[in-house]
Amino acid sequence: MFTNEIKNFQKKLKQLTAKKRFSLLEANQGIHLCNNTLYLLRKIVERHQFDNPDDEITFFKSIKAEPLSYLVYFNEVRSCELLLPKIGLDNQLAFLKKRMQRVNKFFNKNWDVVHYMEQNLSYLDQQYFTRQNQIFPLYAIPEACYLDPIFFTSHDMLWARIKGMNLFIAYLLNVIQQVKSEKRKVSQYGKPRKALVWSASKAALTELIYALYSSSVVNNGKEDIKGIATAFEELFNIKLDNIYKTYSEIKTRKDSKTRFLEELIIRFNKKVYDDDDL
Repeated sequence: MFTNEIKNFQKKLKQLTAKKRFSLLEANQGIHLCNNTLYLLRKIVERHQFDNPDDEITFFKSIKAEPLSYLVYFNEVRSCELLLPKIGLDNQLAFLKKRMQRVNKFFNKNWDVVHYMEQNLSYLDQQYFTRQNQIFPLYAIPEACYLDPIFFTSHDMLWARIKGMNLFIAYLLNVIQQVKSEKRKVSQYGKPRKALVWSASKAALTELIYALYSSSVVNNGKEDIKGIATAFEELFNIKLDNIYKTYSEIKTRKDSKTRFLEELIIRFNKKVYDDDDL
């Protein structure tokens, strides 16, 4: 009777939950999917009677609980992502810790039902999951719109919230791991290095690379031209193209072969003498 609705729900749900973490838009899509599925299930319950108490128990304990638990889950995820501090990894971790404490408080408060359901017991199912024992909850819940006399039992919403919060725990732990991983990266590498830009010509940089290579001052003279050039390319975010060709062109110069290096010497000497005069 409910097979098509549940199959369609599971198919769309699989697409939404493919990622470990999703956006507010995807959380909203999940909420819409759950609400729509619950609406369709309610219409069926409204039109058809259950053949026996066991069918009624199965519906409220297993069938309805699936979209309702994911409604809890998506609502919790949406709230978490919406309120998560945008700046400061420590602020984010503190916020997530408070969320975990709230989840633990919920499970501690409802430990009796949690233990009953986790042990797959059934002796209270007649009381928990049939409508003849309806008890309207005194506390406000996001799913209160489903407290329709023909569509809720005394414990079906609590059971769905337990299932949904279990899903949310896995989500929280994943987000915490992501934030901690990001914090480790920041601790390891510190603040992002300011980008350096080579503002002279590529030929000038080639002179410097060959001067360092010929002086054997990099890795005790064991580093080759290509290795030194690659290091400078990464440092200055520059592509030197064919450095060997550039070196050949330097050798064909009619005037000084080392224009840039000679200019460096002149400028450095001037800097030293000017500083001495201060």
